Amino acid sequence: MNTPERLHPLQYACYHARSRAGEQFIPDHAIGLVISGSFVVNDGLETQVFREGELYFCRRNHLSKYDKRPPENGEFRSVAVFFTEEMLRRYSLELGYQPAGHSNAGTFTRLPSPSVLGNYMASLRAYEGLLSQPGTSELLALKQKEALLLLLQAAPELKNVLFDFSDPGKIDLEAFMNKHYQFNVELKRFAYLTGRSLSTFKRDFEKIFHQTPGRWLLHKRLEEAHYMIREQHRSASDVYLDVGFEDLSHFSFAFKKQFGVAPSVAAD
Repeated sequence: MNTPERLHPLQYACYHARSRAGEQFIPDHAIGLVISGSFVVNDGLETQVFREGELYFCRRNHLSKYDKRPPENGEFRSVAVFFTEEMLRRYSLELGYQPAGHSNAGTFTRLPSPSVLGNYMASLRAYEGLLSQPGTSELLALKQKEALLLLLQAAPELKNVLFDFSDPGKIDLEAFMNKHYQFNVELKRFAYLTGRSLSTFKRDFEKIFHQTPGRWLLHKRLEEAHYMIREQHRSASDVYLDVGFEDLSHFSFAFKKQFGVAPSVAAD
């Protein structure tokens, strides 16, 4: 899954229907505010739900599945401010901020919603119309810096996350893959997140699992889908995204090839 280019530090979302289309690799730190509806996230370890008026911090270099749910007879709306590594390095020098140590913060951190930061994020709705206008980059950069300073005031412990510019260290490959196999990302992402080059990742993977990453991922995802369909009575159209497939027809073809029956037959 390719990561979309960040055109602005401010991002707005609006959906009339439920949307499960979200980045599964998080490239930048971000603050988000749910304006209406609910935002359900899963990073392979836990599921969290952020509802209308709630504020969260999202950590870069992690995997997550997004589920944006509009309220009844309404639309899902949110606003987010993204902090690129380049921007944070610049402000680290300007403000003299350095991480004091490693942080064990999770992928998503719930922030105090009734707060100055929450009020500030809500005020950004007024700037939505400026994103398509020329000559607004300096203004948006100032709003981004203001959001960063308010975040550090609201959650000072996140300084060790925001200004840690090191790449992910080498971690337990077997444990990581068993927790994150359902994320539809390229092998180079899995390699990076486990602290390995792509060639080292493939070599270590085959030593542990005794097959190629591609073959193991396909088998693992189909086994999980088979369980969901047969035991949880879910439909193929409901599970294929959850287990890491992008295309329903490809999922159905691979499922029948592995189990000898179509997903609809396996459910009976």
